[in-house]
Amino acid sequence: MKLYVGNLSYRTKEEDLRQEFGKHGNVDKVEIVVDRETGRSKGFAFVEMSNREEAEDAIKAINGLDLGDRTLVVNEARPREERSGGGGGGRRFGGGGGNRDRRY
Repeated sequence: MKLYVGNLSYRTKEEDLRQEFGKHGNVDKVEIVVDRETGRSKGFAFVEMSNREEAEDAIKAINGLDLGDRTLVVNEARPREERSGGGGGGRRFGGGGGNRDRRY
């Protein structure tokens, strides 16, 4: 079961989460989401636990817990929503080219 962990301190490390969630069961994976450009934490993470019952116990125990001077928000992760808008980048309106001489 994949869990969302929000309101993380920027100083929280994956090992901190692994230790806290490990008190409630087997932790398969911990991933703190970081900004691609700065490498800094975005303040949330995902924790995967192999057993649903243990994951639900962890939610009850850790949601609202203070860790690193922050009150954690923990719940079951929802599937990622598709983004609309067609991707970005590239030119929107035709190709440019300036004042070229169009004679052949």
